[in-house]
Amino acid sequence: MRRLAGLIMLALLGACSTVDDLSPLSPSASSSPTVAVRAPRFADSKPHEWESGAPWNYAVHGTDVSKYQTSVDWPAARASGISFAFIKATEGGDRFDGYFSEHWARTKANGIPRAAYHFYYFCTPAAVQARWFIRNVPVDRSAMPPVLDMEWNPQSPTCRLRPDAATVRAEMTTFLEIVERHYGKKPIIYTSVDFFDDNGLSGFRGYPYWLRSVAGHPREKYGSHPFTFWQYTGTGIVPGMTGKSDINVFNGSEAAWNKWLRQNTR
Repeated sequence: MRRLAGLIMLALLGACSTVDDLSPLSPSASSSPTVAVRAPRFADSKPHEWESGAPWNYAVHGTDVSKYQTSVDWPAARASGISFAFIKATEGGDRFDGYFSEHWARTKANGIPRAAYHFYYFCTPAAVQARWFIRNVPVDRSAMPPVLDMEWNPQSPTCRLRPDAATVRAEMTTFLEIVERHYGKKPIIYTSVDFFDDNGLSGFRGYPYWLRSVAGHPREKYGSHPFTFWQYTGTGIVPGMTGKSDINVFNGSEAAWNKWLRQNTR
């Protein structure tokens, strides 16, 4: 009878417990094989002095790469705490990243969840860019959702066009809808503070966001706008990667990360 009463009490406690699925690191979070290293603290060649919301308070960290990272030692990167990767695939309507295929294959081979991203080019129609991305990025149900990288590019040698905010949002919608239909997953939007503000993206909802904020927590730069990923540095030092590295965190606990992966990589 005492054993039965104890089992009933445990069941009641379990039913009443809650998990904050989008919260910084909790000391009681359990370890998971999908997290390479729990709450790693990478070195940085130009560190920011975090007054609050330090990125190492988050459990799950990752990186993003393109041809500039050349060949990455992914086992070493994973062992250091890289639990996911965003990989540049395409730009505009005719540019394909020369290291995409290598990064795409090797991250999968080393058990690192990854997503392909497209860098938007303002002198090519959105539908053309979406078709170019689809042409070059294979459908892989185990991959994370595709990413649309939206930011100004004033250094572009071929296109410095800055459309008005309404046009930007309309073009984003076109690209995102085409890509979502093809891959069957809601795309992620990457953006920077200036682009976000210039184009009124605080009202552009319905998509997960990956926000760049290297000099303050996203809540300081984007207000209450929700985000799933946060790029907190572009000058990080990651074992297995040459030179300066972008480092990101997932906005949630290990349990939330596991849940997000289950929902988005199948």
